[in-house]
Amino acid sequence: MEKFERLTGVAVPLMGENVNTDAIMPTAWIVNVADDWGAGLFGNWRRDLEGRERPDFLLNQPRYRESRILLAGRNFGCGSSREEAVWGLVGFGIRCVIAPSFSDIFYDNAFKNGLLPVVLSDVDVTALANELAVAEPPTLTVDLVRCVVTAPDSREFPFCLDNGRRADVLQGLDDIGRTLTQAATIDRFQATDRGRRPWVYTRAG
Repeated sequence: MEKFERLTGVAVPLMGENVNTDAIMPTAWIVNVADDWGAGLFGNWRRDLEGRERPDFLLNQPRYRESRILLAGRNFGCGSSREEAVWGLVGFGIRCVIAPSFSDIFYDNAFKNGLLPVVLSDVDVTALANELAVAEPPTLTVDLVRCVVTAPDSREFPFCLDNGRRADVLQGLDDIGRTLTQAATIDRFQATDRGRRPWVYTRAG
């Protein structure tokens, strides 16, 4: 998993509340996108029934096509627990979502797949969205080392994150990666245990 320390990039203000995982990654796109999960991101919003881009959708506009950060309303990622919603965001190139609140399952899935969810107040998210609407270019900086989001006008918005999750994202570790940091300890245990209980390590048949 890619490390996340500091990201400066285009940010898109998609401010609707209760954006669910079916909107983020519709079922029809899950079975059709093959390995390009980014192609299915907001598939029913980005494209019409013939697959043509909808020019009024923000991510189809030149200003936001290269978005790396997404601003959202409350309860982002609600609905089903589909992990593909996070895969779609990351596949598109988005590494951070900033919102006043997230669905618990989506929030957990984000950390397991290299997507940083940042919680800011409604007032702060709205202030950032308003500034992005007029900024040229519409960029934000998310600094996980300092735990601040910097707006185009240089205002800083601090955020809080559990120290364990923060350390994992800074190092690019998912659950498996975190376990493998203890590989030497695991090997020592298995070597000792093999001598103590050799039958456990003998293949049947």
